[in-house]
Amino acid sequence: MSHERNMRYLNQQRIIYRREPITDIPTETYEWGSYYENGTHECYDLFRSRAKITTYKSLKWHMLVLWYLNPDLTQDDFELLCRHLTHKPNGFVTFKVSEQLLKTMIYDVSMCDLDAPPKNKLRKILFKEFCGLSLEQKLHIVGQMVGRSKSIQEDDIYQCMLDVHDLGQAITINKLSSLLKCSTRTIHRNMSIELKKEKELLNKEL
Repeated sequence: MSHERNMRYLNQQRIIYRREPITDIPTETYEWGSYYENGTHECYDLFRSRAKITTYKSLKWHMLVLWYLNPDLTQDDFELLCRHLTHKPNGFVTFKVSEQLLKTMIYDVSMCDLDAPPKNKLRKILFKEFCGLSLEQKLHIVGQMVGRSKSIQEDDIYQCMLDVHDLGQAITINKLSSLLKCSTRTIHRNMSIELKKEKELLNKEL
């Protein structure tokens, strides 16, 4: 799902932007995907959501993941990839990136150790790419599976936010609490300032 992004360059260059967990073993597997009771940090799944890159921090993380997942990229190829990513008409970012800042970010990322995986959000539920489920069905499964846990974590809320955004709906505390089968107080308690800002940015995209 490209969501109006220009993915042609990435696909033509065979850029890897998704990867399943490589060592973590799922607690349960289903026809639609897998469930990790303790979560996994090993799943990288760029550009599947409709949400665009809205901050420099997020942009640098995306660049770092692409650098990590594609160790055979040359410095020149990586620069071309980053320029494609940051060219606003291509649909990946919501802001203009200056030439100087882009060069600095490319240099900083290229100096990172490829052996160290980029920091990643914890994921408990992974859906297969062609599982055939609608977003509404996925949200229902998320609510059921996460409801098994004794506590709701920030990563659960973030994933739910992205799913609601993909439905083209405004993200509200009441909606999140209903989908995750918890109280609004629980949502408020587990939402960091950064996540609250992300919620506002996602709603502005609608």
